[in-house]
Amino acid sequence: MASTNVVALTDANFESEVLKSEQPVLVDFWAPWCGPCVQLSPVIDEIADSRAGVLKVGKVNVDENTETAARFRINSIPALLFFKDGQVRDQVVGRVPKAEIIAKLEALA
Repeated sequence: MASTNVVALTDANFESEVLKSEQPVLVDFWAPWCGPCVQLSPVIDEIADSRAGVLKVGKVNVDENTETAARFRINSIPALLFFKDGQVRDQVVGRVPKAEIIAKLEALA
């Protein structure tokens, strides 16, 4: 079950939801046919639920939002980009342990 704390990001709303966000934002670039993306999804949902109000979490379907994927040079998925103040501060590609994602989020604070 998807978290209600995860924002569906699109080419249309990316700037307002991520680049202009006052909170740090974790963006998950994914696709439904990507096995590791599907495996990572529950971890992203858990992070969204546990950090609601402190962190914004969003997902970009790369098949449906090609402009945003191209803008951030997403060549492999899953790709997690960590934004703060409208800038990419860190990123990881591939399925990584939850602890590694949390550590990168802590570094944004």
